[in-house]
Amino acid sequence: MLTPTYISENAPRAIRGALTGLYQLFETTGAMLAFWINYGSLLHLTGNSTWIVPLSMQALPAILLSVGMFFCHESPRFLARKDDWEQASAILSKVRSLPVEHPYVQTELLEMQAQLEEERALIGGNSWWDIQREMWTISGNRKRALISIFLMVCQQMTGTNGTIILLSSLLCLFQQEGAINYYAPTIFTDLGVTGNANSLFATGVYGICKVVGCALFLLFLADSLGRKKSLLGSAIAMGLCMFYLGFYVRFDPPKLGSAVPPAGYIALVAVYLFAVFFQFGWGPVCWIYVSEIPTARLRGLNVSLAAATQWLFNFVVARATPVMLTTVGNAGYGTYFIFGSFCFAMFFFVWFFIPETKGVSLERMDELFGVADFKNIEDVGVAAQHAEQEKAHEIQIERLDPRSA
Repeated sequence: MLTPTYISENAPRAIRGALTGLYQLFETTGAMLAFWINYGSLLHLTGNSTWIVPLSMQALPAILLSVGMFFCHESPRFLARKDDWEQASAILSKVRSLPVEHPYVQTELLEMQAQLEEERALIGGNSWWDIQREMWTISGNRKRALISIFLMVCQQMTGTNGTIILLSSLLCLFQQEGAINYYAPTIFTDLGVTGNANSLFATGVYGICKVVGCALFLLFLADSLGRKKSLLGSAIAMGLCMFYLGFYVRFDPPKLGSAVPPAGYIALVAVYLFAVFFQFGWGPVCWIYVSEIPTARLRGLNVSLAAATQWLFNFVVARATPVMLTTVGNAGYGTYFIFGSFCFAMFFFVWFFIPETKGVSLERMDELFGVADFKNIEDVGVAAQHAEQEKAHEIQIERLDPRSA
């Protein structure tokens, strides 16, 4: 939970989405590497080393993280909450690559100060109970907390963490029906992999699709398309993929001794497209959104609630999916319709309840949700534009003034 919080508190608003979304990208990259490490261990290792090596590799990211933390500065917004304005100004100047006296930096500091004053005026006190009252008794804060929780519920109810199980089930269905040689001869049979290796290889490709999709989204769409449009578009696309899988498994599954029809090839592609569409919206955007909308004093608590909800429903979906595949219709076709229906329902949730936050500074989120009023403070972007205009005007005057020669 600290990673997206830390990034959002340091990132300039123009690229905050892309920078905060890096959390999802590297999380996805780690999962992809884990898939391929497991696959390589199964093919090339024997005995206890097949599980010792994959488990040992998990220590490497932890070591890198521990070392990297020594090179990280404290968040300027955390320092502001501690009333250490001198250090907050110095760090903000450093991360913005601007002098402390620059209007952009000064206006951002002024927004921080105004937001903290508004928060302390509303409740006051720093005890656990004061923080809870501030979150749940103030309408704008309560709305943001509930949005964060429901976004994470929706993220998991897309079926993303059950999709690997669905993919394995789909491949097993082809294999049990004697159709695996027809379905992916160049991918599985020609490589000489059978049994568990099929599932590991397929999930490895699935991981690559997620990483590529997330990288493309962060590079080209995170801060241009916006949060709301990304969630809306990906919800519809994921729902269509799931419904296609449901119709295929229900009406045209592979049959013993028969070649897989073209619809079968499209079914596997639909699973991988689902992974890409998830990374174009509900994967990274949820973390971006829940880390940027809370008020300063509640950001840590808000993100922790979101993270706890995410892991809770991650567990629920992972435990429920195998049961659903054996009980909800022949070959579990109803499972795909259930997840697809959730995806379509999420479209309406976002449409009616999620405001756009692209380009809004962290402090002005309070204004967006009706908790504070910043009418008397110039927007940081406008302040920067005015500073550039004034600088250009001064340069023009110097050029026209003969005394400056």
